[in-house]
Order: sequence, then structure tokens, then C-alpha cells
Amino acid sequence: MKIGIIGGRGHWGTVLQSLPQVPGAVIAGISEATDQLRSLTGNPPEFSDYREMLERIRPDIVCVDGWFHQHAEMCLEAIKRDIAVYCEKPIALTLPELAAIRQALQEHPVPLISITPLRYEPAFATARQLVAEGAIGKVKLVRSQKSYKLGQRADFYRRRETYGGTIPWVGSHGIDLLMLFGADKFLSVTAMHDCSDNFGLGEMEITAQCIFRCAGGILASTSLDFLRPAAAPTHGDDRVRVAGTSGVIEVIAGEITLINAEGEQKITPQPVNGAIFSDFALGKSRISTEETLTLTEACLLARESADSGQTKYFPAAQE
Repeated sequence: MKIGIIGGRGHWGTVLQSLPQVPGAVIAGISEATDQLRSLTGNPPEFSDYREMLERIRPDIVCVDGWFHQHAEMCLEAIKRDIAVYCEKPIALTLPELAAIRQALQEHPVPLISITPLRYEPAFATARQLVAEGAIGKVKLVRSQKSYKLGQRADFYRRRETYGGTIPWVGSHGIDLLMLFGADKFLSVTAMHDCSDNFGLGEMEITAQCIFRCAGGILASTSLDFLRPAAAPTHGDDRVRVAGTSGVIEVIAGEITLINAEGEQKITPQPVNGAIFSDFALGKSRISTEETLTLTEACLLARESADSGQTKYFPAAQE
């Protein structure tokens, strides 16, 4: 199996982490490479133009991790060549781009997912299994959190046209957690974001909040920020709270707390079989192409809501 990699600005490392679990898989070519990408992949054939790599190598899977504002273009170039796409999120920065990807997939139905590795974190995976087994009854409320250290950010984060916004970038993870726990049929979203006090980073939003109304009477929300202190023990602080008709489950700092009729319990996270890239390559991904399209739509409509100050409604909810 031939793997191509474009760029090195996000989660491309997940390819290398589980590559040995895919029989016969090799990095056959790279493009827009960083020094780290070259060294860790053993300096495979490198192409200045990613299209030339796609055309000459014809990889079975391409990892798209280039400039954010070029993700959709790169996905489309791969799709039209019938190449499976493993893409850094978000896969598109505008709704017309997303519509073009949907259309291309109808004509060339290849697998495509965005890289949302939180689904493979033991605590989230274990909590999700408990919810699926009915540990808290019918899900009614889901709340997630994604908090990052700001650190040093490249210049492209300063401009919406190249960064795309904190809701699509960070919100992809937070909204994916909502979907993981059952809030996956979106009806409407009301969101807000703010770029004041962002340490001189131009148009980059430092905080954001998104509230979704979902089918089945589920309310869901995610909070996003780049305000995690530099002295914190981890780069990110990822959390989720799911409330159901007969209990509540929370994941904080990799620990699970379940409260239901049996009282409060600390649940030990169970090891996760597989990994996000190897599962995708082997045809058993925990996120589907359709879920990726839904996730991207949710991010973009939430950003539109935050920009306009108006609630946005999902097309499927109005049919």
C-alpha cells in the first residue's frame, strides 16, 4: 500500500504512529515537506508540486496536511484520481468548497475522513461504550471542552483567509466529541467567538462557544480557547460531560466519573484496539466519510453564526 503525505502542519504524525500496523504500507512520496517530515519518513521521493506526486506515484491513500486554505483543493485533486483521503481538519474552509467535495465524492466514492484522534483516546472511547450500553439512559445533554496553550503561532494564524477560524480548527475536535456521544443530527447552531486580547495575533479568535440543537431533544455545546496557561502539565485540556435520563458521565484529564442509580463510580479507561490511521487504511475507521462531511458542515455553520450573530439552521433540518 502506497502512502503519500502533503505538508506537515497538523496531525500527519498519526500516519507514522500506526503505519507498521498496515501490512505492506510504505511512504511512497511527500510534498510541501518540512525538515521533520523528511527525516521521520526516511527521505522518500519528494515533489515540489503535490499534484505531480499524486499523478506519478498514484498513492492508495494521501494524507493532506498542507496549508489550511488549500485542504479542499488538495482533497479534490486526490478524489478525482480515486485516491483515498486522510485529511487534517477541517477538510474545507467554506461551504461552497464542502459542496464541491460532496459532489466529487458522488462521482468518485473514495473513503475520506478528517483526522479526529480524540475518538481513539481510551477515556473517551470507554465512556462512549458505556453510554452506548445505556449507563446513563437516553442522552439529553452533551458538553465538550477543548482548551489549548497558545504557544508560538505562525503568521498564517493571523488571517481568516489562511487560518479559517478557531471554530473550524479547534472546534472540529470539540464538535466531534459531541457527535461521538450522540449529538450527531444537528438542527441549528448559535455560536460566538472573540479575538480581543489575543496577544497580537490579528484576526485569530482566542475564545469561542457553540450551542447546537439536535434531533431527539438533545442540546449540545462546546467551548474552545487558547488560554491554557503555559505552566499547565499538558498542551490540551479536553473534557466531556454527557447527561442522560438516568445518569451523568464525565471525562476530565483522562479520568471517567459515572453517576447513576448505583452511585458514583470511577471507571478505568480500557485500552483501545487500533489507531486512527491504521483503522482507516484497513477499512475499519471509527469515523465515516459522511460523519466527516457533517462535522465540517457543523464547524462552518457555527463560524457563520458567530460572524453574523444569528442562529444558523442545517439544510437537512429544513427538508
